[in-house]
Amino acid sequence: MTDLSTDRLLLRQWRDSDREPFAALNADPAVMEHFPSLQTREQSDALIDRNSSAIDERGWGLWALEVRDTGRFIGFTGLSVPRFEAHFMPAVEIGWRLSKDAWGNGYATEAARAALAHGFGPAGLGEIVSFTATTNVPSQRVMQRIGMAHDEAGDFDHPRLQAGHRLQRHVLYRITPARWAAAR
Repeated sequence: MTDLSTDRLLLRQWRDSDREPFAALNADPAVMEHFPSLQTREQSDALIDRNSSAIDERGWGLWALEVRDTGRFIGFTGLSVPRFEAHFMPAVEIGWRLSKDAWGNGYATEAARAALAHGFGPAGLGEIVSFTATTNVPSQRVMQRIGMAHDEAGDFDHPRLQAGHRLQRHVLYRITPARWAAAR
């Protein structure tokens, strides 16, 4: 099992004690503003189970995110394999979801940098992508801060959203090991 750490954060395997705060995070309308719907407790628990298994199997995934000084669980950050068809697939995606009280502290950027370092280091990935609804400007800013480039020609309509859905249009960002090295 691979845990990652930064000066302020621990990216770690999921624990049973994460289930309740993660369910609350996934049921928060502010946190889920750029997702099609809130998640039920069952959906939230299933996400933990999938990511816990991925970390065990591959050595990477969407890690639980903890503030080192306090031990407080604040969400997730990490790498995943998207489960839908799109023109840029197959791909490994970097993503994050943090509780609202953790916003504005630079945690998403700090944790994402650690995940990229693992992805381009021990995991040996050749490219990592990220995508979000065009309305999710805060996540796009994180993508830019970690050195990702917007692939305007790659922007797409998310295939799991109905035509005309307010979140249907997505932006696509990419980063390679060379771009990562230059951005560090």
